[in-house]
Amino acid sequence: MNTFRTTALMAVMLVLFALIGQALGGTGGMMLAFLIAVGMNGVSYWYSSSIVLRMYGAEEVSRAEAPELYDLVDRLRQRADLPMPEVCIIPQDQPNAFATGRNPDNAVVAVTEGIMRALDRDELAGVIAHELAHIKNRDMLTSTVAATLAAAITLLARFGIFFDRDQGFVTSLLMMILAPMAAMLIQMAISRSREYAADRDGAEIAKNPLGLASALRSMERAAQHQSMPANQATSHMFIVNPFSGGLSGLKRLFSTHPPTEERIARLEDMAGRA
Repeated sequence: MNTFRTTALMAVMLVLFALIGQALGGTGGMMLAFLIAVGMNGVSYWYSSSIVLRMYGAEEVSRAEAPELYDLVDRLRQRADLPMPEVCIIPQDQPNAFATGRNPDNAVVAVTEGIMRALDRDELAGVIAHELAHIKNRDMLTSTVAATLAAAITLLARFGIFFDRDQGFVTSLLMMILAPMAAMLIQMAISRSREYAADRDGAEIAKNPLGLASALRSMERAAQHQSMPANQATSHMFIVNPFSGGLSGLKRLFSTHPPTEERIARLEDMAGRA
């Protein structure tokens, strides 16, 4: 269901780009905006892992340096039929984690020092499995494609006034205001659907939905009381939003993560059906 939702949202984003591009910039403007967006996000796709790891001071560890963590990642990645990713530790107290890397052969699983103190083994296994699910599902590629289309739509909206089109000033103005907002909403919806999918697939890899559910509950509680010097632009990478403060109303539409209580409810339902 999540795969279908992601595909449908991607299709909507592509149609939106085509319609807005043709209306505001014509074929030439549409291709120019798309090529600029590809360039911008192509750099991100290839180099974002090294950038974000350096940003958070993450250090790669070996089996000798962190045997329990390394062995846990190794056991779960074998279960997920994945190559062994790099394992990194982030010197932060807030319990959190993320995965990065452009493909399974160049993947990294990074966890904070705080998560290893705050979670028990079953909970940590659920978190690691969630991150491995992101790698297995190639969610970085999905998010890069969505970001490219959203950026192209935004570029068209910003520079649409310079294109000579015939739809009228008011119509153009509305499209320039509403199109980027619509693109961002779709991009956020895609991100949320990938989190739900990683929760489900991670629970299957770990063979314990309740372990991940308990971990999410603990991490959400910690994120509300424990600050983390994170960059808002990278918050979507973490398993729990580092700036989490509860989601309600319109905040849900503009969030990269689903409400944690809904994620927990789905995992508990999954455990009940097992």
